Amino acid sequence: MNDPEIKTYGCRLNFYESEVIRKFAKNNNLKNKIFINSCAVTNKTVSDLKTEIRKLKREKPESKIILTGCAAQIHTEEFKEMEEIDSVLGNKEKLEESTYLSLSSNNNVTKVSDIFEETKASSPIVEKIENKIRGFVQIQNGCDHRCTFCIIPYGRGNSRSVEPLDIVNQIKILVEKNYKEIVLTGVDLTSYGDDLNKKTNLAELIKLILKSVPSLKRLRLSSLDVAEIGSAILKLLEKEKRILPHIHLSLQAGDNMILKRMKRRHSREDAINIVKQIKLVRPETVFGADLIAGFPTETEDMFLNTVKLVDECDLTFLHVFPFSPRTGTPAARMPQVDKKVIKERAKILRNLGEKKLSEHFEKLKNKRISVIVENNNRARTDGFAKVSLDKEYPSGKILNMIVTGKNKFGLIGKVIA
Repeated sequence: MNDPEIKTYGCRLNFYESEVIRKFAKNNNLKNKIFINSCAVTNKTVSDLKTEIRKLKREKPESKIILTGCAAQIHTEEFKEMEEIDSVLGNKEKLEESTYLSLSSNNNVTKVSDIFEETKASSPIVEKIENKIRGFVQIQNGCDHRCTFCIIPYGRGNSRSVEPLDIVNQIKILVEKNYKEIVLTGVDLTSYGDDLNKKTNLAELIKLILKSVPSLKRLRLSSLDVAEIGSAILKLLEKEKRILPHIHLSLQAGDNMILKRMKRRHSREDAINIVKQIKLVRPETVFGADLIAGFPTETEDMFLNTVKLVDECDLTFLHVFPFSPRTGTPAARMPQVDKKVIKERAKILRNLGEKKLSEHFEKLKNKRISVIVENNNRARTDGFAKVSLDKEYPSGKILNMIVTGKNKFGLIGKVIA
């Protein structure tokens, strides 16, 4: 009999939640079970998931497959009908130990409640993040906004914040386990605290973490909403060097009309301005962004505004998504762009992303940088660039090095400490 196997897809929040699944499955002695913690961000994601499930069942016919995550929450009936799947769990239920007690006595369980009825963020303590040198810590879940292309609120529900002291306690446990870098994760990070009946927000939480856990060496933020980055965050970026100079922005597009049709809360001018402000207080900051190619009604000129924004915001890491209409979202009912055009625009943006990353590597040549060692002779810079090391170092170790060039994986250089 084998220990439970956990397969994780999608966001960083899922990686934290997969550790909760692992913990509860082991506590209840669940053998020969495969838990799939899924994503549902695009149609292709869901389609690929079905293919993966069928493949898994062929390879391990004796194992029971339990699907959870956003695909299970949003497409419950669809996945229940797959003969390869034995149980389907919602996003609420996967974080409750009672669910795993049910699974210990029943191989066919479907537990998926209305996620919009949830008003509190469940945050069971974990002591590690399997196969990761960074500790992913949930600070909130869900989203109160309704971007016209996005299905995720229907999987995650409305925004719910974890209590500040619970977050601090989780970080302390991971730091005691020798995690040197913590990543704050959530669905809408900058909304943190809006639902708590006290005066707190993301900036106040960061201050509390840094004060309460002085032994924490590195704090990384996940994706931030341009509309919510205020002066308090800017002040922290300037003064607190333990906050890493890497900001991922949820931009989606660079044309104001498209942003309006997406129901985003920022303009292209807002994006350019916030990047300028961050660079003023932390010049070494490296920026990434999510960009959607071929959103409904996007003309060539509108698309070119997104292309221009890449340089105007000095973006280095581009996460490019060819638009995929999600049934039930307003964008799915808008006039669609031809699929060939979408594919070509996505290719243009990805090629631009490769060019910007190459330029970033070139700027770092002969510079002294700090890196954190991952696995298999790999590391990451403070700005999240990949690094190829010349020999093996202990995972989680922080090194200083001089950049000498690059290879097909990332930066190369000489370790000096």
